[in-house]
Formats: sequence, C-alpha cells, structure tokens
Amino acid sequence: MSFLRVDGDESFSGSVVKLQQLRRGTREKIPGTSFEGHQPLQIGRSMELATLIRHARGEAQADLLLKNARVVNVFSGEIEVNDVAIVRSRIIGLGSYEAKEVVDLKGAYLAPGFIDAHVHVESALVPPSEFARAVVPRGTTAVITDPHEIANVLGLDGIRFMFESAKRGPLSMYVMASSCVPATSMETNGATLRWYDLVSLKSDPWVLGLAEVMNFPGVVGGDEEVLAKLRTFGELVVDGHCPGLSGKSLQAYAAAGIQSDHECTTVDEALEKLRLGFTIFIREATNARNLKALLPMVNEKNHHRICFCTDDRQPADLLDEGHIDFMVRTAIEEGVDPIIAIRMATWNTAAYFRLHDRGAITPGRRADLIVFDDLEAPRPHLVFRGGRLVARDGEMLVPPLAPATRTLRGTMNVAWDRVDFRIPARGRRVRAIGAIPNQLVTEHLEVEASVEDGFAVADPERDLLKICVIERHMASGSMGKGFVRGLGLKQGALASSVAHDHHNLVVTGADDISMMTATRACAALGGGMVVARGEEVLAEVPLPIGGLMSTLPIKEVRRQLDVALEAAANLGSELHDPFMAMSFLALEVIPSLKITDRGLVDVDRFDFVPLWADE
Repeated sequence: MSFLRVDGDESFSGSVVKLQQLRRGTREKIPGTSFEGHQPLQIGRSMELATLIRHARGEAQADLLLKNARVVNVFSGEIEVNDVAIVRSRIIGLGSYEAKEVVDLKGAYLAPGFIDAHVHVESALVPPSEFARAVVPRGTTAVITDPHEIANVLGLDGIRFMFESAKRGPLSMYVMASSCVPATSMETNGATLRWYDLVSLKSDPWVLGLAEVMNFPGVVGGDEEVLAKLRTFGELVVDGHCPGLSGKSLQAYAAAGIQSDHECTTVDEALEKLRLGFTIFIREATNARNLKALLPMVNEKNHHRICFCTDDRQPADLLDEGHIDFMVRTAIEEGVDPIIAIRMATWNTAAYFRLHDRGAITPGRRADLIVFDDLEAPRPHLVFRGGRLVARDGEMLVPPLAPATRTLRGTMNVAWDRVDFRIPARGRRVRAIGAIPNQLVTEHLEVEASVEDGFAVADPERDLLKICVIERHMASGSMGKGFVRGLGLKQGALASSVAHDHHNLVVTGADDISMMTATRACAALGGGMVVARGEEVLAEVPLPIGGLMSTLPIKEVRRQLDVALEAAANLGSELHDPFMAMSFLALEVIPSLKITDRGLVDVDRFDFVPLWADE
C-alpha cells in the first residue's frame, strides 16, 4: 500500500503567492525582485543533483538570495552575517551569489524552521491542513506526528485521511506508524492494528518508524505482539513512552531498541533515561507542562540528545502562546543559551529522525527558514518553506487547502438502553482518580463515599465528581463508572468524545441528569465537547471527523472552545482546560489510577481494580 506524498519539492505546484510586503511595518517594494509587485512565484520540480552542484559553484543564477542575514549556524554555534542562496527548494550556498531575486534582510536573524518531535495533530481539534495554518506562521515547518488518535477510532482509514489532508500543504508532515492501537487490552476502541497491518506503512517515504510504544509493561514482560512490532521496525526510528519507568525495567525497555521518551516529569527521571541512551523529548502540551521542570537538565554536554515536542496542544494555546516557538522563547527566558534552544528545536530533531535534508542552513539542505529580529525572544515574521515565503507577520500567504475527499463513517454508536449512571453502594470507601493540574499522571485516592438511597453519588462540595466512560464505537454497552477529584465542578457536567486513546465517550459531572444531557448532546453532534446543567446544554464544540476534529477553521474552533471553557468555569472548574484534563483520565498507560469503558485501572499494577476499596 502506498500513501500519497505529504511533502516535497512539488508541495505548492501551481499555486501563486503574491508577496508585496516583507518587513513588519514596511510598505515599500523591493526593487528588482518578484517580491515587489504582483509577479507570481511558482514552485518548480525537484532539481537533479548535477544542476544543484552547478548552481552551488556559482555557474548559474540562484532563484533567490537572502542578503545581509545573521545566519544561525546550529553546527558551529556561531552567528555570522552572510547571504544565503536558494534554488527551488534547496539552499545552494552561503556567500556571494548572483540571483534572479534578492531580498535584503537588513541584519535580521535567519534560522532553520522549527520541527516538532512528537505531536498528535488531532488534539488541535482540526485536520492537518488547518493545523498547518496555526503553526507554520509560528515558524514550524515540519512535524513528526503519530496519528493514533484517529487510528484508534477508524484504523488505517483514519491514517489515510490524515495523509490526504496534509498533502501539498505548507507543512511537512512525517508520520510514525501507530504502535498501540489499542493502547492496551483494557479498553474497547474502534480498530486494531497488528504488526502485519503496520507493514503496509513501513515502505512509505513519509513514515519514519514506529510511534511511541506505550505498552511498556508489554515490552518489559515480553508480550509477543508488542515484540513483533519492534522487530518489524527495528532498523528504523522507534519512539518510546514510559512514564515513571526506572531500574531494571527501564533497562529492559531500552534493550528492546526503543530510542526516545517524552513522558519525563522530573530532572532525575530524564537523566536516568538520558544515561541509558534515550533521546529526551521535552514536552509542553496543554495539559502536560513539563518544559520548565526539565530545563535545568539542559547543558552544553547533553543538549544534543534533547528535542522539543508539544504532544497534545489545543487551539487557544497554539494561537495565543504558540507552538515550538513558544518553547524556544521560554527556554531562553529560563536561561538556556539561544543557540542551544534553537538547536533543540531544529537540528537535534532532524538528526534523531534521520531527516538529514533539513534542520540546518548549509548547502544542499531544504530552505525551510525563519526570519526574526530578536535572538533573545525569537518571533518569526517571515517563514520560508522549501524556498518560498509562506507566512508573514503571523499570517499565512497561501490559500487554504481543499478538504480531504476521503469519506469517513460515523463513529458515535452508543447502546443508549444500557447507559445508566447509577452506582449501587457496596461499601463505605471508593477509589477515586486524583487529577493533578497541568500533569497527565494522577493520584490513586481512597475516599469516603457519599450515599443516597442506596447509591453512591457525586459530592461537589468535597470536589468529588462522578466520571463514566461509555463505549461508542460498536454499541457494545460497555461502560466504566468511577469518581474523580480535582476537576472542580460545583454543578452540571462535561462530556467529550475525545478520551485518549480509545476515544470513547467520557463524561463527568455533579449529577446524573446533567451527565445524561451532556452525553446525549455530544452523540447528537457526531462527536464533540459539551457543557450541560440539568437538561440545558450550555455550550458545545462539534467534532464530526471521527469525534475528534472539526470541519471549521481553527480560529472558529477556538472560539467555540473558549465558550465551552467559560461555561465550565462558570460551573466551578478552575482548570486551564478541563476537557483536556478529563480526556487523559481515560488513558490507562499513564500512572496511577485511570478509567476506561471496562472499569478502573491501577496503572502501576497494570490491572483492573474494583471501585469499592473495602468490597
């Protein structure tokens, strides 16, 4: 099976970009270049090697010369004033060259485009074509994505949809083959990808290896299905996911050939993994903010083994804070040398994923470049992708892509006659999930149950809410029930079809009526996020693409989500994003206590536990 290409020198073939203003606040045209008026820039086809070399020797004019740039050299650590010559999508040389078009950067900094080492595009609630419009103006020119969110719902059809949505776009989207669909056997999801299903992805040039191997107990325990996937992708890049793993278990995980981890929350954890040869991806997601906690580990001796990733980041954070650019600025603010911060966002990631055609400004590499004025706080005001200007001052200069044409089936299939939020009392104490702000890990609590008429009920005065996960892929009627502390609702309920990684229907609330209202409304949308109180729906975010993504522009999705978050705040939640927090309460591969449609999971024991602690 071969997938459609999502990157390359032909990515914008046939499109016209009118470039009239380059510098912020500058209205004058630049004489002698096609940047001065309405002359179109066309993307050509890939160069033959001999042609590239001839241009590098200076025997033929370059297409574009970026003059008077302060070039950030991620290899030497130097910044040198120089000119950069580009032919089609490639840098052909630095220094004195003749060119058809000349742009004077007037001393602005020129650095490689940023690369996200690990991201689930679906968490932005929009498909890749729209995700690109949020991150490219921020300086991100490539991402390495694991599409396991939609794969857990729709299998290979979902992955194909992601490829089709990204093709010919302004963002290079590389894919890691989803290793954990499902994440474990303790959930019900919409598809299963075994090792022989993943073989069909292996030969695709845009698939770089095996995505985060979340079933770390399966690796350590020698589960044959997990090992078959590791053997299949053994000569490629294999990403890890092993929160809290230590000692000989961690050494067994490393011995399996797994090469990275993005789940570290402390310096000690990260250093133990770094010493065993792991590349550490420092993460700054919406609900997992690990950047500042881990930056103290970065130094001149080890930073080449450290990359930046965002993992799961929702629209408001992308549009307000930023993407990898936000991580670079934060790192510099926290005392990291600017060149090191930029290197961790560019060449380190390119080198780890064996993408040796990008991540640096040297001859032969792709001209994925960003231009900014302040080295201490890089904010790209020009973004070049493949040698062509695609964004300026935070705005895209290329039109939106046509929507992907693949038709996806509906995914909200609920056995409503079996949905019952009541929990019969069977003891005095219940196990409860303790949500921790800005972290994916949770506490494993035991609390006194509130009982009314023989049923355990939510007690918002004690910040004890009911939480349920309802299977929504095949109407099996499977339903897990439990309690959570830390979400803060005083009344009402939240429901969402985004529940990592199985993406069943998750709902939490202060009373059963509100929970039923929110759940029904979410299903009626074809998937999404809903805030309800009693029988009234207060806000909703429709996500009809697999129950994960919207068909609307990201700015409109952000507006809808802002309304929903405000409604949740009015009901008492003080969390930055309670929907994101709630979605990870259903992920049974991150300690300590989680819930799936099949029940409560003690992740430390990697087994189900009863709700009643004294049962």
